[in-house]
Amino acid sequence: MENNPRKIQTGIFQTYLNETGSDKKESILFLHGSGPGASAWSNWQYILPEFGDKFHCIAPDLIGFGKSEHPQNPPLGMRKWMRIWTDQIISLLDSLEIQKIHLVGNSAGGAVALQLMMDFPDRFDRIVLMGAAGAPTKITAELDRTWGYYDDPSPELMANIISWFSYNSSGITEELKQIARMRFEAAMNPDVRRSFEAMFPAPRQKHLDDVIIPGGTLRNMNHPFLLIHGLEDLLVNVDTSYYLINHLPKAQMHIFNHCSHWTQIEYKEAFHMLLLQFFLKKI
Repeated sequence: MENNPRKIQTGIFQTYLNETGSDKKESILFLHGSGPGASAWSNWQYILPEFGDKFHCIAPDLIGFGKSEHPQNPPLGMRKWMRIWTDQIISLLDSLEIQKIHLVGNSAGGAVALQLMMDFPDRFDRIVLMGAAGAPTKITAELDRTWGYYDDPSPELMANIISWFSYNSSGITEELKQIARMRFEAAMNPDVRRSFEAMFPAPRQKHLDDVIIPGGTLRNMNHPFLLIHGLEDLLVNVDTSYYLINHLPKAQMHIFNHCSHWTQIEYKEAFHMLLLQFFLKKI
């Protein structure tokens, strides 16, 4: 299914949207993670064409990422950006006249998904969190270096960062090289750099702490959740998913052994199968 990207006005900012399967009845919203040069397409380029045969798939670049708009005077820190992102997503759904949608959030996109669930639970149906932030955790050296990319930006550091997203790159070497090239080019855009540096100033542990969803709030989320995590995730420790499943009342969890942060790349076929079964209510 061919991707049909376009720009949509969402509140005061324009959103760049990837879209497949626009004629399908059920819709899925995909939210990307937060690495330098990140975009919806770099995160979801494999699943969007495939799932467009069965679902209406939308994958926006979050404000401050990719080809979406970048604030001229960006706020500092994840908590203030979180309000921009949640407002963006609800405005996007309203613009597309989507009242209810499934939700997939990866990494920082998982934290956005949980914030959306806290603020606007009636707009979402079934939720997948993949290597998600939003739970108490200590920042890893890899994530600290990733969020501090502009301290010493280079193609070599970008290649290293992308290598941390996988446990074993032997079968996906070319895919990772292509993603690293794409993301380095995007990261060198001055607008992208301005936004990213405003999101993650040091000390960076604070940004993880600022997006924690309290356990009492999680216990009130009665939607079906599927948690997916790599056992050897170098960016967001697998303990975050254990925290979430201990609080969410209707959650199931799938842990991939010998897998780091990008299950959608390392275990692409299994990842697609899990999501398909979950959204078709077969698991």
